[in-house]
Amino acid sequence: MIIVHHLNNSRSQRVLWLLEELGADYEVKRYERDANTMLAPPELRAIHPLGKSPVIEDDGVIVAETGAIIEYLLSKYPSDALKPAEGTEGARRLTYWLHYAEGSAMTPLLLKLVFGALPTRSPGLVRPLVKAISAKAQSSFIDPQIKIHTAFWESELTKADWFAGDHFSAADIMMSFPIEAASSRAPFGPDKPRLKAWLAKIHARPAYQRALERGGPYAYA
Repeated sequence: MIIVHHLNNSRSQRVLWLLEELGADYEVKRYERDANTMLAPPELRAIHPLGKSPVIEDDGVIVAETGAIIEYLLSKYPSDALKPAEGTEGARRLTYWLHYAEGSAMTPLLLKLVFGALPTRSPGLVRPLVKAISAKAQSSFIDPQIKIHTAFWESELTKADWFAGDHFSAADIMMSFPIEAASSRAPFGPDKPRLKAWLAKIHARPAYQRALERGGPYAYA
């Protein structure tokens, strides 16, 4: 039985979704963020030294990092539907999106979250200065970077209905978090019709909905 060490409002929701798509048996062990710091509880460090989520446990094997977990699960539960055949363009694209989602895509989104929170977490005397610096960083660097990435996603979906090709795959599960996070901060407008349609399609998937039932609703801010 796979144990998913699941932190509320975290990227581990994608792991639950993948397991539901695979039809695998698993157990959810829940952890709650600190209400003030929003950090994971120290209990997670007993599972993995970094104390982060997602982490899965499988017969004593500990696997961390979403992309590594997805690769591990696809190896354990081979799925032609979720993993394009080796040597194909779809397989290459799957590998790309598994790395891109947590590498390039999440960096500006994380910066947006951090800089957006700085003013409210700063001492009162310096808050106006911190607010000005935060606003400048967001308007001059972070927001333009997010705009570049969202335009890239929209462009990629003009090539096919899904990120690895004409069929839904684990690439779409991996890309769900950055795309949903970006949409939650600035809802996609009429210039992003394919992204809006893609979100509607993943939200309608029964496995996605079952994962929400198991893990609970989540937010990005």
